[in-house]
Formats: sequence, C-alpha cells, structure tokens
Amino acid sequence: QVQLVESGGRLVQAGDSLRLSCAASGRTISTAAMAWFRQATGKDREFVSSISWSSSDTYYADSVKGRFTISRDNTKNTLYLQMNSLKPEDTAIYYCAAKSGSYYYTKPWDYNIWGRGTQVTVSS
Repeated sequence: QVQLVESGGRLVQAGDSLRLSCAASGRTISTAAMAWFRQATGKDREFVSSISWSSSDTYYADSVKGRFTISRDNTKNTLYLQMNSLKPEDTAIYYCAAKSGSYYYTKPWDYNIWGRGTQVTVSS
C-alpha cells in the first residue's frame, strides 16, 4: 500500500512563492496519476492540478493556471507543486492524491490514495 506525506506548507505573504512536496512510500508511484487538491475552511475539497505517470500531461484548475506548476520525480517517488504569485484565496489545506489510470480526473472520489495534507496560509 502506498502512503503519501505532504510537506512544505507554511504562512506566506501575498505574492510569495512556495513549493509543496508529496513523498510516497510503501510502493512506487511511477505508474500512478497524481494530483493536488485543496480544501479551505468551510468549503468542499477542490481540484488544483493533476499529472500523468510519465509527466507528459498536466491539467490545472482555472483558478491556478499560469501560477502553479505540478511536477513529479519518479526516481524520488515524489510529487511537487510550485506555487507562485500566491493570493489569500489560495489559503487551504493542500492534499496530494494518487490513482491508477488516466490523470484527467478532477473529482476527489476518483482518487483512492490520499495524504493527510499540509496547511498553506497566504496573508494579504
């Protein structure tokens, strides 16, 4: 079974950059599609970005397109999310998730392996 552990979240100022990491253990994630979701207080968990197993394809929510970049290093069994030009509305707990098959899925129930999340807070 794969375990996912997110890290890198912290308090930053609006306009700052931050990189989140998601380390996998237990089994390789090299054949899994991976994604980042986020959940703000009082809101539903929402899709942020996903990436295919080979990194050849990525997909972004409109709200982060052009500011966030998803990537992965299968040799390190790690997923990343580079976040630039952060806004207060990006404040949330960020979760990484994994699934077999296609990366082109945006609903939480499409993913069957989850980390516990890392808090990102953006102050204005």
